[in-house]
Amino acid sequence: MHLHPTPSPEINALLEQFLIALRAILGKQLVGLYLHGSLAGGDFNPYRSDIDFLVATTEAPDGPTIAALAALHERLCAGGSRWAAELEGSYFPLEALRRYDAADACFPHVERYRALRVEQHESDWLLQMHVLRERGIALAGPPADTLIDPISPDELRRAARDILQIWWLPQLEDTHRLQNSGYQTYAILTMCRILYTVANSAVVSKPVAARWLQERAPSWASLVEEALQWQNGQPMERLDETLALIRFTLEQCR
Repeated sequence: MHLHPTPSPEINALLEQFLIALRAILGKQLVGLYLHGSLAGGDFNPYRSDIDFLVATTEAPDGPTIAALAALHERLCAGGSRWAAELEGSYFPLEALRRYDAADACFPHVERYRALRVEQHESDWLLQMHVLRERGIALAGPPADTLIDPISPDELRRAARDILQIWWLPQLEDTHRLQNSGYQTYAILTMCRILYTVANSAVVSKPVAARWLQERAPSWASLVEEALQWQNGQPMERLDETLALIRFTLEQCR
């Protein structure tokens, strides 16, 4: 295991505990454990970021193994580390990791503050696979770029447009998630990232994409700045503007 995969000793200790438990549960099925997202991209914020991980396995976990993994995440959350609830990631077999296929992308996944369950991984997973391939941190196993085929610029743009239609368009009508301050900031910074990807055929961190949009479209600068500065527990009451930014992003990405 990488001796210091993150700047936080507490997170590093949790990840070491996680890896030991994965080896006990998966045995020879475990190929590797990887970090991606903000920790790999260098923009991790301890006040708002989660811990994005991927576990590569030789084959898809069976029912008893999935149950054991779900129990593991419950134990970690009950273990006292506040970071255990921030673990967010998936368990992918090698064959599916090599090349994304929407027809065969239903695997165990755990989100922050939620129990592990088997669910469909939508086409936005291509964006995460790209970050994992290009900048992922291997805590165990071979480098991630040996497990994932290159993802083309067209695929990145298409994935960004797809997630707009699949996930964000419906929220213009059903805004209950966006009533939450933290989710508003997530939506705002995600729009920045989608706009950047569609315009530049590349994936960058949310702060980099946010600064890019502030320069490119100054009318959004104040909203984006508030999202960048937001910390957990603070109010964020910019729902109408957030919805307007989602509409703007949909229009720009057509």
